[in-house]
Amino acid sequence: MCLVQASTVRRKPSERLPTTSLIEDSDICGRNDDKDEIINKLLPDDASDNKIGVIAIVGMGGMGKTTLAQLVYNDNKVQKHFDLVAWVCVSEEYDVFKVMKTILEAVTSSTSDIQDLNRLQLQVNERLMGKKFLLVLDDVWNRNYTDWEILSNPFKSRAQGSRIIVTTRDLGVASVMRAFATHHLKELQEEDCQKLFARHAFHDANSMNLEFKELGRQIVEKCKRLPLAIKLIGALLRDKVDVSEWDMVLNSEIWSLSNEILPALRLSYKHLPSYIKRCFAYCSIFPKDYAFKKDQVVLLWMAEGFLHKTENRTMEQIGDDYFVTLVSRSLFQKSSGDEFSFEMHDLINDLAKFVSGDFTFRLEVDSRSHRNVNKTRHVSYARERYENFKKFEALQEATQLRTFLALQSYKLCYCTTKKLFRDLLSMLSCLRVLSLSDYWYKLELPESIGKMTQLRYLNIHRMKIIRLPDSVCKLYNLQTLKLSHCYHLKQLPRDMQKLVNLRHLDLTQTPCIMEMPIHMGKLKCLQTLTKFVVSKLTGCSIRELGELANLRGALSILDLENVESFKDAEGACLRNKMDLKELALTWKVGSNTEISESQRDVLNGLQPHRNLKSLTINYYMGGSFPNWVGDHSFPNVTSIHLENCTYCCSLPALGLLPSLQNLSIVGFDGIVAVGEEFYGSTGSSSIKPFGALKFLKFQQMLNWEKWSSFGDENEGGAFNRLEQLSIWSCPKLTGDLPIHLPSLVILKITDCPKMLASLPRAPAIQQLILKDYEVDMGGLPSTLKMLEIDSYKKLGLPTNLYYSGLEYLNFSNCDSLWSFPMDLFPNLRRLEFRKCRNLEYLTVAEQDQHDLVALSSLSINECPNFVSFPDKMHMLLLSLTQLWIELCTNIETFPEGGLPSSLNELCIWDCEKLVESRMGWSLQNLASLRNLTIGGGSKLDVVSFPKKGLLPTNLISLGIHEFPNLTSFNKNGFENLTSLKSLYITECQKLECISKEGIQRLTSLENLTIRNCPKLEYCMLEEGLQHLTSLSFLEIENCPLLTKRRWWERRKGKEWWHKFAHIPIKKVDDELIE
Repeated sequence: MCLVQASTVRRKPSERLPTTSLIEDSDICGRNDDKDEIINKLLPDDASDNKIGVIAIVGMGGMGKTTLAQLVYNDNKVQKHFDLVAWVCVSEEYDVFKVMKTILEAVTSSTSDIQDLNRLQLQVNERLMGKKFLLVLDDVWNRNYTDWEILSNPFKSRAQGSRIIVTTRDLGVASVMRAFATHHLKELQEEDCQKLFARHAFHDANSMNLEFKELGRQIVEKCKRLPLAIKLIGALLRDKVDVSEWDMVLNSEIWSLSNEILPALRLSYKHLPSYIKRCFAYCSIFPKDYAFKKDQVVLLWMAEGFLHKTENRTMEQIGDDYFVTLVSRSLFQKSSGDEFSFEMHDLINDLAKFVSGDFTFRLEVDSRSHRNVNKTRHVSYARERYENFKKFEALQEATQLRTFLALQSYKLCYCTTKKLFRDLLSMLSCLRVLSLSDYWYKLELPESIGKMTQLRYLNIHRMKIIRLPDSVCKLYNLQTLKLSHCYHLKQLPRDMQKLVNLRHLDLTQTPCIMEMPIHMGKLKCLQTLTKFVVSKLTGCSIRELGELANLRGALSILDLENVESFKDAEGACLRNKMDLKELALTWKVGSNTEISESQRDVLNGLQPHRNLKSLTINYYMGGSFPNWVGDHSFPNVTSIHLENCTYCCSLPALGLLPSLQNLSIVGFDGIVAVGEEFYGSTGSSSIKPFGALKFLKFQQMLNWEKWSSFGDENEGGAFNRLEQLSIWSCPKLTGDLPIHLPSLVILKITDCPKMLASLPRAPAIQQLILKDYEVDMGGLPSTLKMLEIDSYKKLGLPTNLYYSGLEYLNFSNCDSLWSFPMDLFPNLRRLEFRKCRNLEYLTVAEQDQHDLVALSSLSINECPNFVSFPDKMHMLLLSLTQLWIELCTNIETFPEGGLPSSLNELCIWDCEKLVESRMGWSLQNLASLRNLTIGGGSKLDVVSFPKKGLLPTNLISLGIHEFPNLTSFNKNGFENLTSLKSLYITECQKLECISKEGIQRLTSLENLTIRNCPKLEYCMLEEGLQHLTSLSFLEIENCPLLTKRRWWERRKGKEWWHKFAHIPIKKVDDELIE
């Protein structure tokens, strides 16, 4: 069984936290019968006539639908019954693309940058193929049958007995999804309501006073047996020890108010302290299901002036207290899967929005009707990939705006209007919070930002900005400045010392900043400073850090070659900074060409406090490390990275660090052997070194020859929890690997040509990645699911063995491979060949032609001698959905019978001979084909494309690339392509016109991209575009005749708007056209 992480889909395109799949069973009352009933319907493999097997849990908000689904999901019998289980929070604003992307990320436990629905479906189909899976779709609102059909298509490759649990408030959703069982969740029984209340209201439910018990019973009755309401009221009363306080809650007039907000929720808000009420109301700026972190919210509260320091506590600490209070009252819910993430239940979010009234506004979420913009103080919005000014027009009247917040999102904005920065921001002079993160577009903040004198929070994370205006230093009230991942930012303003109220300066991943402004030590309030570049100039020395007594979190110190002595290093006072958790110490590349004893003294003087959790040392040129590096007096260290320490001849004794989980050793040219000194002296046979280590990497160890094991590994030695081992570029290493690695899942050995050792005994191994390392293919572990082989001189595949466990196989640079017997790998899902220059054939033995039903993806790239797929591939590869063929110059045709009808995506690039025979591909027979990419190649002599009858009518996406002699498109070639939504035309150097008659037939076209077509004229394009009423995105790049004389500016009158106003996003040479 494979357990994958919960994911979410947003009501609007902003990053969201999933309803977590994990749950604390002890907090649940009265749902065991419901749980058993659903499990009894869930487990039988033939329990329904429904193709997919949908079970719906239906009930009103706050009833406990998600809780019940969590109980079922985490049941041991359920976990063992399914091969793969995944939890996905869908939410209200349904978008099939976002739902499918979220499902893919859930089942792969990784993020995806795929932007095409078809490719997403193919990936999901591949992951689920042949597996019995359980998928929970939590909080579904959409009842459109077509959307559900599209969503469910990839699930059809599943094994018998796969199930989907859907939670919803709408019985119509269950009907649309053809649920074979619908569980109507009822109110809790009175006894269970009282138990739930007692658990949250009393520290010890068994010793509660009878008077409190009676008041509690009456209060619970008013909660209408709704679990969420009972939980909130219980949390509210938990710290009220006076009977009169309980009586006041019982007799509150709020119970009798008529309003869509539950009275129990309103009471929870009413009984908050006034100073916390405004903090809670402010959080209505977040859309439903939005992920927020405590530190992020506290900084926003601080910027708005909701927090005030006391004599002994900082504003951040007070904000933490407020946040904990909201968690304790169940107004914020903590994610069990992510210790830093929180969410609000939908009904709690409604409450926050209700109490905040017109003061907060969420663009594209809240209704604009009857809104008094003059009252709005706080605005949030979700970035789009391409943004025009129209979405912000209404804010021009919101002159008293205090918050302008771009919500965190997986989307980067690649192009936006300059009006946003030039015009809108200059009008918002009262802002306290300005967040413009993830605008990955070359923009500059205006000098007028210096007039925002009330600004306390400025976030331009991941903005493609080169410099900050000097006027930023006039923002004397600024508390937080986030510049992380501003990769192009070259320097900070020189007068940063004037920002005396600055508390948090985030410079993470700003590689172009190579010097600091002078006198940073004057910023006495500074708590976060993630980067400091040391200089010998006055006011830029490392002693500036010594003046910053409150530093915490992460700190990276660069250019340490400018620190000359132990005394200077000690001036940074790192040993006194007890809240510093992550420390990176870096010298400049090439700062020393010989062993430096002074650097050892400096490193000794930079010893941090023992609370440290992560240590990185880079380009240190000392001959050895001081004793504190690796000393077991640092019990909390979980991560160590030692890189490019060229002259160190031995490694520090790291084996006894009790919490160390992640270790990388890179670029130690002086290391010849790794042995006892690395493990440390345990002093006891019962203590095994590296007992907590999970990830270990050795890389670029140019003189490393031997790795000595620890003790008798057959009896259980070091690394008993190691999950991933990587050894890269160790050309002299000849010795053995550790013999027994019981927890190892992933092994990577790359560019170690002299290593002849056999693979370690690893009963849990699943992934093996080998480059320039010979291994006996006949001795592969049976548990192996993924194998990558690169640069094998003599690759032999024993024909008497079946590799039935492998699901993914990749060969690169294996020139000895000329034929590949596919039948030896019957359960492969993905097969890839790259730069196998002598590969000619893929074959299938006649007696095994029924055994290749699992393969869904096949890629052959840069194999110039490849000429043939297996005969009858259309009958053999019945599950093939993706086929990529690139730079295979000798293949001329597909086998007789053509391609498999299951094919969904076909990409052929730089295969001139194959493209010349394109009319023989019989694409019209591929009813499932949705994505087609054809790259012609530099030698292709095609003047007109495509011929009538070439393209299948069911295409959704079409790419036409690198047709060097193409002059025009055949107007009849686009006939009946009424489903086509995306068309990409690039690198057609002689293309002069796009037929008006042809392009007008693309009635469903939404996206059109034209790049590097220098002879294409705008008049030929203009005539066709005005008839494409579905077009929402037009991109033109490096087409000089199309952009000659900037025709869109000359035609901005009635003619322009008449022809092109229907296209919302128009991007020309990286400029968004308004």
